[in-house]
Amino acid sequence: MLIKSSVIFTRTYVIFFLLCTALTHAQLEPGKYISVNVGLGLSAPDDDSEAGGTGFYAHGEYLVSVYKWFSIRPYVGLVNTNPLNPDRALDQLGYEVTTKALFFGSKIRLAAPIPYVAPFIETGMGLSVGAFKTYTEYTDINKKGVFTHIPFSMGLALGKHNNFELGFTYQFHQTVKQSSGTIALGYNFALD
Repeated sequence: MLIKSSVIFTRTYVIFFLLCTALTHAQLEPGKYISVNVGLGLSAPDDDSEAGGTGFYAHGEYLVSVYKWFSIRPYVGLVNTNPLNPDRALDQLGYEVTTKALFFGSKIRLAAPIPYVAPFIETGMGLSVGAFKTYTEYTDINKKGVFTHIPFSMGLALGKHNNFELGFTYQFHQTVKQSSGTIALGYNFALD
């Protein structure tokens, strides 16, 4: 019985290994790329308020694909949001969450080796330069300057060569008690 289980386990492992090896060819090849992402900009408070903002979001990345599943991504971008309060009572109180900032930093990406639809997750560290307003029933912050943020992204790399992207990209700004980001569409251009 033990020998039979060992043979089944070994066969399963070999099949899994060969499958994963074949699937890794669908990821971005190691090399250098430029990635461009655009989308609807969003700002949200860190508290439980219904206030928020919408506008424009764009960012670009110089990406170094070290392995097919791992890349380093220095980035630069901008977000510009204006108040959006679906509740008229919030409008009358003047609550708003807005972001008008340039941001830059560096992050890393881990991607699953799946052809045509490769899920990924990213995080890193960055700086934002601009004006942030978080005025809700719980928070009253209006600051301009340079602030740190933590970027976080997750999404799908799509296509035969995984050069199209659809993902959620956010920067968490602890100092101003808000998050800004987008649901972005992107494209990767090979430089090599």
